[in-house]
Amino acid sequence: MKYLLLMYADEAIGANMSQEDMQAAAKTWADFRKEINSSGVLVSSNGVAPESSVTTIRVRDEKTLLTDGPFAETHEQLGGYFLVECENLDEAIRWAEKIPTAKYGSIEIRPLWSPGT
Repeated sequence: MKYLLLMYADEAIGANMSQEDMQAAAKTWADFRKEINSSGVLVSSNGVAPESSVTTIRVRDEKTLLTDGPFAETHEQLGGYFLVECENLDEAIRWAEKIPTAKYGSIEIRPLWSPGT
């Protein structure tokens, strides 16, 4: 089963990090990327542009409404994702726990729909 691991955190956290903290975070991320890449569960991964570049679209009464910014005001913003293929939710949780963002933000786990579910 494929799971989308969505990473949320306050964008300001990175901007307020010291050089030493940034280097430590870079190593933590490199170690995690190496582990997940070699595990065989990773299907795809990427970050997303900052909240300031978001456009939200809604269609109401056949009219398209555009809004600059995210759909909802929150303290945490979507920063990226990992698409993994795991045996079950328990395995997806084990991978989500290892994502460095889980220590200062949150990871949302969403199973992907597949035909027949």
